[in-house]
Parts: sequence; C-alpha cells; structure tokens
Amino acid sequence: MFAVIRTGGKQYTVAKDDVIAVEKLDGEPGATIELGEVLLIGDGANVSAGTPLLAGASVSATLVEHRRADKIIVFKKKRRQNYRRKNGHRQYQTLLRITEIHAEGAPRTGGRARSRRAAPAQEQAPVEAQEVQDGA
Repeated sequence: MFAVIRTGGKQYTVAKDDVIAVEKLDGEPGATIELGEVLLIGDGANVSAGTPLLAGASVSATLVEHRRADKIIVFKKKRRQNYRRKNGHRQYQTLLRITEIHAEGAPRTGGRARSRRAAPAQEQAPVEAQEVQDGA
C-alpha cells in the first residue's frame, strides 16, 4: 500500500516504513505526527484519488530527527560590471518514518487525526423578516 501526501508545499509518495525528509515540522524526536493531506492511496490495482484530498484518509509518521540539508551555493554575477555575490543556504528539514497509512473508512489504531479543515458550520434557524414602520 502506498500514498501520495502533501506537506510543506511538496508532494511525496510514501509506503509503510519509508523514511522521508520534509520541510521542518513542529515536534520533538519520537513524537507521532498525523499527516491529513492525502491526495491518493493505492493498494495493488485499487487506486483511490481525491479531488484534491481524500476525505478521512491520513498517514501516521514518527518524527526521527531535525537536521539541515546540504549547503546550496547562490552565486550572482554580471559580466564586465565587477559585480559578484556569493551566498550559501542550508534548509531546515525533518526526518519522518512512515508507520501507518489510514484509508478512508478504515479503523484507526493510534490517536485521532488532526485536520486543518474547519468543522462544518451548523445550520442556524432562519431569521424572520422584521417590518419597518414609518413614524409619520
């Protein structure tokens, strides 16, 4: 079983026991994280795709460590202008180990999933129209 998730503005194809490096997430090493933005789940020939997200699907992961990526050199130059700038950048990353993929409707064994979507609004009773009386 595999899933395509979205976190940090990027998409990742994950399976159980995969270790992936994503943009920095909050949490301490050893913590369990629920990733609720699941775009696709596949199990052999059965593939479920969301529009854009699958409702009720999530991926559980264990936070392994926080680290920084390799340095990227940013070099700017304009020829014959004596203009050269050299900068470096190291992005913060979080290593995640995928522990479980929850399809929609499947029973969950861990904690409850956190979703970024707001709860559906409750219906309110209709407001009766009030008549305006002229004070003439």
